[in-house]
Amino acid sequence: MPTYTYRGFTESGTETRGTLEAENEQMAMAMVAAKGLIPSAVSKSGGGMDFAWLKKASKKSGKVKAADLILFTKQFRTMFRAGLSITKLLEVLEQQTEHQGLKDAIVRITQDIRQGSALHEAFRRHPAIFGSLYCSMLQAGESSGSLVEVLERMIYIIEHDYKVRKQITSALIYPAVVVVMLVGAFIFLLTFVLPQFVVMFSKAGVALPLPTRINMAIYEFLKGNWPFVVVGFIASVFGFIAWSKTRNGRYILDTVFLRFPLVGPVLQKGAMSRFASIFAILQSSGVTVLESIRVISGVIGNVVIAREFDRLREKLEEGRGISGPLRSSRWFPPMVINMIAIGEESGNLEEMLREVAMHYDFEVEYAVGRLTELITPILTVGLAGVVGFFVLSIYLPLADLIKAMK
Repeated sequence: MPTYTYRGFTESGTETRGTLEAENEQMAMAMVAAKGLIPSAVSKSGGGMDFAWLKKASKKSGKVKAADLILFTKQFRTMFRAGLSITKLLEVLEQQTEHQGLKDAIVRITQDIRQGSALHEAFRRHPAIFGSLYCSMLQAGESSGSLVEVLERMIYIIEHDYKVRKQITSALIYPAVVVVMLVGAFIFLLTFVLPQFVVMFSKAGVALPLPTRINMAIYEFLKGNWPFVVVGFIASVFGFIAWSKTRNGRYILDTVFLRFPLVGPVLQKGAMSRFASIFAILQSSGVTVLESIRVISGVIGNVVIAREFDRLREKLEEGRGISGPLRSSRWFPPMVINMIAIGEESGNLEEMLREVAMHYDFEVEYAVGRLTELITPILTVGLAGVVGFFVLSIYLPLADLIKAMK
């Protein structure tokens, strides 16, 4: 494959140069554009470029992250807009993609398209990478002849979804880390610090107070049964993970999380933000309401709210509107229902959904910040309680020892 030298400019106007391999000059131009550059000159050159590092990097596999999917979709959109055929741009993406799982999927998609499959049908055969939302959007773009616009909306959805999820995850990571450290400190003090003081108090004949006796009882239990405790803990963790992946387990966990103070409102607002933004874009892309509800039910990320969408779809099939059935659900705030009702009556459902999405984007940011502010003092009080209990376990008998010495 020939090598091309290119010059291009970034969006900020900085000039950059490089080389790449392509079958022809048109493909080389598309590859430069896929890098996010504005190509100014592309020319064929002698020699070849060492792609050993790329082959090494392409061995990366596993779950396709949002960043990889966003980059893939942006490159797809750019080259399709540049006029490359589907099979040709997929060949380019296969060469440029570093993720091995995504690379393998692209190879199979290219083969399926050459055998006569539609684009969305070929993508739908890889649900682990391209979910129902992605494939439904592609189908809408194919049928309406507006694939570029649909891909741009898809990029927005993925980036928006990634942003909301990251905000919620970041808010929950901090308390989880603190709790783990708290448990670690508890075990350390219980097994290494407290027993040494107890030996000293026993030799001095000091009577142990209740907090010290409780801690020592826990220590003696762990000391005599630690193999069973470790095995039981590991079995419980793996059992819980397996149970949480079942439909019933997910439903119970999502219900608990939604009803949990502080965390529940954040998760609910995040779900409303995803629902409104995805629904609005599906409507603007020409996807029917019934199909939109089916897609949203599969990608909302919460089994409890997904079941509400399943019930809504049944009502829609009976000929009812959207807002009416939603009023019986406890998880849809009145503001969302009223905005949808106004959109249905005025014929501006898409616009109303965008307003709801913008509102809940702000609500999620505020709720995440509020959650962080409230969790910090709660964890501080918990940490102080654990440390204070240990301090009492050591200080009370130590005070008795000092009195006896005097």
